[in-house]
Amino acid sequence: MGVNLLRERYRVDLAGLQSACEVNYVRLMQLLPEMRAGQTSRSIALSDGEHRLGVLRLDVVDVSPYTTTLMVQQEQQSPWLPSPRFEIRVYHDARMAEVVVADNVRRLRSLYPYPNQAMHQPDEKTQLNLFLGEWLTYCLGCGHELEFEFR
Repeated sequence: MGVNLLRERYRVDLAGLQSACEVNYVRLMQLLPEMRAGQTSRSIALSDGEHRLGVLRLDVVDVSPYTTTLMVQQEQQSPWLPSPRFEIRVYHDARMAEVVVADNVRRLRSLYPYPNQAMHQPDEKTQLNLFLGEWLTYCLGCGHELEFEFR
């Protein structure tokens, strides 16, 4: 039995990507339900018991009749871990939300050759949308409105 030296070519799982974007739309509408009507931002504290892990900040950047653009970022992160920052395009007519910019990488491709100079994974766009979904799910389950501390 010989070793197959040809790797199977990666193919985009379009149905999986669309499913992730549909679920992200639902999660974002739960976290920022008035995004189309003028609610411009929300800060959600993320905690593990008494220990604050950070703050998720959702900011409306642009609103048009069928889309809303959001900036989603975590503040107060660990000093050794970079803070994720995503630009999300919310398509209200299609009921989908997708990551369009991640950490200043514009125009995410559905498929990257691998290896590549930036070392993106072949399915980078799908992975980012799945990560967004996990992040939003955590916020819905463990987040709470940020209480401002007065000193």
